Amino acid sequence: MAAGRRGRIRTAAGWTAAVALVSGVALSGCEAEPGGGPGAASRPSASPSPRPTPAWDTSPASVAAVGDSITRGFDACGLLVDCPEVSWATGGDARVNSLARRLVGPSALPARSWNLARSGARMAELPGQMAAAGAKKPGLVTVMAGANDACRDSTGLMTPVSSFRSSFEEAMRALRAVSPKSQVYVSSVPDLKRLWTTGRGSALGKQVWKLGVCRSMLGDADDVGAAAVERREEVYRRVVAYNEVLRDVCAKDRLCRYDGGAVFDYRFTGAQLSPWDWFHPSTDGQGRLAEIAYRIVTS
Repeated sequence: MAAGRRGRIRTAAGWTAAVALVSGVALSGCEAEPGGGPGAASRPSASPSPRPTPAWDTSPASVAAVGDSITRGFDACGLLVDCPEVSWATGGDARVNSLARRLVGPSALPARSWNLARSGARMAELPGQMAAAGAKKPGLVTVMAGANDACRDSTGLMTPVSSFRSSFEEAMRALRAVSPKSQVYVSSVPDLKRLWTTGRGSALGKQVWKLGVCRSMLGDADDVGAAAVERREEVYRRVVAYNEVLRDVCAKDRLCRYDGGAVFDYRFTGAQLSPWDWFHPSTDGQGRLAEIAYRIVTS
């Protein structure tokens, strides 16, 4: 999920790229110079303007969500169980006020929102999820994936950045093959190191972590020796690299908005983390994710 500041993806740069995708029309070609009369050398005529970038719809009529346990609301209302009703993306719980609830309204949620995420999913699974989402022809697809690619039993098992990129590119192609007009909101991967820093203050949380929650970051939670510090830094750097991939691939799609690192930068407090595992977002934390998404989708 979302510590040093080094290597962080700057939200301003990421957001500037997103705005550039949805504003303005670039013109190309040469302008005729003044003073050309009889006998003057002919000038090439201006090239036709490229097709304008489609306007971003700030009120899409339906939402499909893909990703992992965060979007499934895992551990938000019980120990080691999914709680999709409090999902930031599609949940119906009024306390969370999910993105879909804000966009399509509570009464329309069953018919106009679909949660296709799976707890434990890694980026390699996203192409299949995106194809399933595209089949619904949603106005908006939300993407939150990548935490499980870094949360492995060891750093050596983390998904290589090149494979992460290939899978996300394939996922975008899978969506476009069946739903070329769906908009896409892409969340950054949360800062797992900051979550370790916050959650390690809970004795109960650390006991749950021993069950195998994100061992690459949370294993031996109280160990601050050189090897443990470097292990956590390696996970942190990998998450930063994943977010760079999400930003870059999204920027190539005219109907995709990346959050500019907003979720990565968000400072979850203890109240916004699951009281069962102190790692996944609580109901309150899910609400904060919904607020971030709504702000970016509707701006």
